[in-house]
Amino acid sequence: MALTRTFRKPYVIATLVLVSLAAMPEAFAQYETEQEASVPLEYFYIKRQGTGLFRRILSKVTFGLSTGYGATTFKHELDGFGILQNPDSMPKLFQGNNAAQGYSNWFNKVQPEGNTLQPGGFQVNSDTADIGFKSKSFNIPIRATLHVEFDRYRIGGGYSFEYTSVGDFRPLRYQDRIGNYSPEVTSFFLKKYFVLLGASVYRYNDYLLVVDANIGGYAMGKKFDKNAMKKGVFVNLGVTVEREMSEYFRLFVRPSYEIKSYKLNVPETGQSIQHRFNAFYINVGATYRIPELRRCFLKTCHAQMNHAHGNREYRSRRHPIYKKQNPHYGENYPTLIKYKGKNKKKLNPY
Repeated sequence: MALTRTFRKPYVIATLVLVSLAAMPEAFAQYETEQEASVPLEYFYIKRQGTGLFRRILSKVTFGLSTGYGATTFKHELDGFGILQNPDSMPKLFQGNNAAQGYSNWFNKVQPEGNTLQPGGFQVNSDTADIGFKSKSFNIPIRATLHVEFDRYRIGGGYSFEYTSVGDFRPLRYQDRIGNYSPEVTSFFLKKYFVLLGASVYRYNDYLLVVDANIGGYAMGKKFDKNAMKKGVFVNLGVTVEREMSEYFRLFVRPSYEIKSYKLNVPETGQSIQHRFNAFYINVGATYRIPELRRCFLKTCHAQMNHAHGNREYRSRRHPIYKKQNPHYGENYPTLIKYKGKNKKKLNPY
């Protein structure tokens, strides 16, 4: 009876537990490999093997793909030139006061052509008026990007391939005397390559606001005379609203404004015509970041969080890229019907 009462005392039980743990120090040690573990319970104490350097670097890279719509305004002013408009014909250009030497095309490549002012015709020179033409066009872009994120900053690059439709050019002045100019190029493919610089500036729950800039060069295809053209860089400034669907997958919408231009040299004049074709874009798309952890190899594993098998850590097989889920605990359960749609407004969903 005295011995039984002794074991009921809490401090005696605690002392016995500590003595037992001291007698088995290796039972709770952290093992380097699976071979060092002797019983199944000891697998919980194996030191986890981290991911390789290559995969850790790759997990910092984000790929993006988008499409959308662009509205481009082509505009040029004809300083040093004049416009000759004959009845029932398209307008032609001439240089200085030499109206006899004209040009029938001045958008993609200059084509010399003789001029004759016919009865009922009209001509005006840039010395007496601000003359030029303007056209409204549209773009269908396909845009691919790759960037690395450091804290809230982003750096990377991208490529854009755009179908561009060119509309008729309307005169900036004397619309009642000068007709529309229809260029021989009605559409072309615009290729752009650029550096991407950006930073996230605001977060609200799963939404992220990012400001960025794309700076680079472009090519306008074989329809344009590259020998007569002098191009500069383009600058695209945008604001991106991203929706995090999961830790790897995001959807986004990006409105932006782009500034670019080129000069087309006019032969035998020493002059050039500057064409501006600034554009407004709206892009919608998605980004994907390569996960750092490998996907769990067990098809029957239902763990919804990052977990280990042996000494290697894996991410969940039940973690779809399109669904938001915290990597430290499972969130892959659907919302009950009683909390969806019109049931949200009911006091008693049942």
